[in-house]
Amino acid sequence: MTGLTVAAAVLVLTACADDGDRADDPAGDPAGDPGANGPMPTEPVAADGEVTTRLPATVMDTGRPELCLGPVAESYPPQCGGPPLDGWEWAAYDGDYDQQGNVRWGMFSVTGSWDGATVTVSSAEPVLSVVPPATELPAPPAEPLSTDELGRIADEVRTLGGAIGAYADDTRVLVDVPYDDGSLQDWVDEEYGAGAVVVTGALIDA
Repeated sequence: MTGLTVAAAVLVLTACADDGDRADDPAGDPAGDPGANGPMPTEPVAADGEVTTRLPATVMDTGRPELCLGPVAESYPPQCGGPPLDGWEWAAYDGDYDQQGNVRWGMFSVTGSWDGATVTVSSAEPVLSVVPPATELPAPPAEPLSTDELGRIADEVRTLGGAIGAYADDTRVLVDVPYDDGSLQDWVDEEYGAGAVVVTGALIDA
């Protein structure tokens, strides 16, 4: 074997070894390869089957019925907005709503379909008061996050899945979205670590 042949063989073996190291060594993918988890899903998630409101919600009608999935201003009449309600007939709930001028509103548990933009009503029950269900949050991250980290994450997820709101408590970030089929929670778990962000849907599977 000539000197050139030996040198070429050494180069080939060295290149193969380098490629093997990159393939087998997770560190070869720079710290998570920005975007390896894919871009943040910002569009609201549609539901395959029927959904219902997790908590009773205000139906507000200032020209068209809407389902208020977020905060409601305590004025008279109240002020809020949300996705439009198809198939809503106030006549079916006579006596179960308030009216001032052309504005009508009431609190209901609403069930129907959700295509990511509109709730098509199949049934609704009037509600006089709201009793929040007992919910148990998953354990916070094993490695506590700093206040700065929590604030940064809260800012980043404000557009997650058409988010209604996002805020940090002492240990994690809480995000309210119209609906989550599990894919949004999976995304934040992969992006920030399990327990760092908790996603809650205002609509849940019926």
